[in-house]
Amino acid sequence: MSTKAYGTIPDLISSSVSLDLDAGDNGGTKFYTSGTIYPLAPQRSFLRTAMVELQNVMRIKASRKILLVLGLNVLGSLLLLIWCHGSDSMALTAYTYLTLYDIFTILICLLSIWVQMQKPTPAYSFGYGRFEVLAVFASTMLAQLGALFVIKESIERLIQQPDIHLGRLLVGTVFAFTLHMFVAYSVNNRAMNHVIDASSSSWLQEHMTDMSESLCHVVPGLSKLLLPRINPLALIGFTGGLAICITYILIDTKMYYSADTWAAISIAVMICGTMFPMSAYTGKILLQTSPAHILGQLDKLLREASTLDGVLEFRHEHFWTLSFGCLAGSVQVRVRRDADEQMVLAHVYNRLSNLVNHLTVQIFKDDWTRSSYNMLSSQGFPSSFSSSSMGQPRGPSPAVDAFHTSGKLPSSPLSVSSFDTTSQGHSHDNIGHSHGSGHSHSSGHSHEFSSSTPFRGGNFAPSSGQFSINSPSYGSHHSLH
Repeated sequence: MSTKAYGTIPDLISSSVSLDLDAGDNGGTKFYTSGTIYPLAPQRSFLRTAMVELQNVMRIKASRKILLVLGLNVLGSLLLLIWCHGSDSMALTAYTYLTLYDIFTILICLLSIWVQMQKPTPAYSFGYGRFEVLAVFASTMLAQLGALFVIKESIERLIQQPDIHLGRLLVGTVFAFTLHMFVAYSVNNRAMNHVIDASSSSWLQEHMTDMSESLCHVVPGLSKLLLPRINPLALIGFTGGLAICITYILIDTKMYYSADTWAAISIAVMICGTMFPMSAYTGKILLQTSPAHILGQLDKLLREASTLDGVLEFRHEHFWTLSFGCLAGSVQVRVRRDADEQMVLAHVYNRLSNLVNHLTVQIFKDDWTRSSYNMLSSQGFPSSFSSSSMGQPRGPSPAVDAFHTSGKLPSSPLSVSSFDTTSQGHSHDNIGHSHGSGHSHSSGHSHEFSSSTPFRGGNFAPSSGQFSINSPSYGSHHSLH
């Protein structure tokens, strides 16, 4: 009996499907479907994909050299860990963590070669450059985490200090220093070199730079080696090895075993101080912030581009570091209506493309048609039809009050303002609106006023005291009482 592995998907699946449909009282019709179903192609496992990509990377000659250095560093780190366990030295253990960090730097170097071989995909439209940034950030954070672990163990040792065996302490220090320097200068790590150059100086580098300047005044030939600043990884290797050598002397001469614990704390503090600027630099890149060291250049280029013919303004400028040495950005450009869009786009792109690798420029013309139309339409109507004048209640007309009080018609002709009478009560509804004091608007649009002054286009009846106006243009009837 044959068995299949769990989770495997066969290439072909044979099946037969029967469909029974009821056609009513006359009988039923049966449809039979048989054939081969082709399922989705099975996905390759992560390990198999990684092996395929590693084979592609190993075709490059530089990758084989890096892989050889990686093997030597792994073997040397294992040997140092054995010596640390035999000597029971916390200082040597903290120093060995530098060689463990070197393993991560070599892996980052291989990752950089793989990133250079890849092309942008729909899932990663800007490429795989951010993988390097994430790898450097993770390695520096792990180094600081290991340093914190060393500090915690050292504090416990201060309470009850064990004896330190000096048999392999000095030999292990020399071996670790040699291995660390070999990895730091034999491998061309593009990502780490960029981070070291672009990140801010650590406190250890600043103090060493001050000492180097004083030394270079005495010996000018050392300026090429010590200035402007020393490689932080080489500097921490040198100072850590010096701390262990001092520890060896103190334990050998005065049996001062606590010196090993203080040396471990000092090495751990130096590791944290050295790795923190690199972690901060890569963390800002992951947060897609604008790089501080090129903000001045960007402002200068934008000012130059704004002086081009047809350019009115820039909107929504956003520039960020995509990966090491690669800048991305987007900007919107508002141009005149008579400007050539393609010409403006070419000029803006030529100005910014020297600094921004991935640039997106959106050109849109100035749209003033709607605002001009609104301005003209608002000026075409008199102010008496505006919402502000219609909404303000006015007092009754003097002519209307005179008729109500005396019962006689005023001798003066009726002014236009008397038709604008909106007395104290004013209400609106869905059918019409009505005004108090005998002035109402209904669905038939009728006006009633308490005035009987003759008016052009109307008829006045003295017996009834009514004045009617026929308005054929609106189809409404106005009667005034």
